[in-house]
Amino acid sequence: MRIDAHQHYWKLEPGDYGWITPEMSVLYRDYEPRDLEAHLAANRIDRTIVVQAAPTLSDTEYMLELAGRSERIAGVVGWIDLERPDYREQYRIFKRHPSFVGFRAMIQEMERAEDMLRPHIVEAMQFLAEEDFPVDLLLKSHQLPAVLKLLERTPNLRAVIDHIAKPQIAAGEWEPWSELVAEAAASHPRLYCKLSGMVTEADHRNWKPEQFVRYVRHVVSVFGTDRVMFGSDWPVCLLSASYDQVVELLDSALPDGLGASEREAVFGRNALRFYKLEHLL
Repeated sequence: MRIDAHQHYWKLEPGDYGWITPEMSVLYRDYEPRDLEAHLAANRIDRTIVVQAAPTLSDTEYMLELAGRSERIAGVVGWIDLERPDYREQYRIFKRHPSFVGFRAMIQEMERAEDMLRPHIVEAMQFLAEEDFPVDLLLKSHQLPAVLKLLERTPNLRAVIDHIAKPQIAAGEWEPWSELVAEAAASHPRLYCKLSGMVTEADHRNWKPEQFVRYVRHVVSVFGTDRVMFGSDWPVCLLSASYDQVVELLDSALPDGLGASEREAVFGRNALRFYKLEHLL
């Protein structure tokens, strides 16, 4: 089974998605399951993980409603408000839905990444660790030091770094990103990494496939083929590349000599294991 471990749907009408502006012409419209179907079929993708695109409870409710009527959606990574004292109740309400498989922490939106280290946030993350509930970490490369501190305080957290921590590929950023990613992988065996969101960190109009090879191969070398997973980041990827191009890019950038079983892990099995969806196999 081939899994896209990171994609989005949204309806602009509720006004939840303030980051999507008219200037982002390709994104400034509704995106629903029917818009992705042909691309999934063309690339032999069986199921997807839909990830929150807004820090609102209504966005999560919308995705869960979609999951209830689309067999393509294997699970939903939603959002709960950790700043509110009733976050556990929010969590329990969403957990009643069988498709609620993860929570995403939007660290990249924080002015100071160290805000994730405030006692009530650490307590909430420790609660999610006790629940063994998957957590996506959305961050930028310069926020990796704070995330490493968070992981030290929540060592049992089942977590995945989204978009390889967003190094500035257009500028050729390498250090300290590569060293910090290696440290994270070595220090936290329950931490995974998504091979996703890379094309939008490159020059949107002039990227070249070879630019991504060393980033992909470094992530695979430090995490291993059993802790990385493919994600398209569709439709956000459309700012730079088509769905087909994103799949082809990762396929060609993976290390030479990977066996069929290792490629199956990257393109599906790891996502099913991380999000506790092995029953779908």
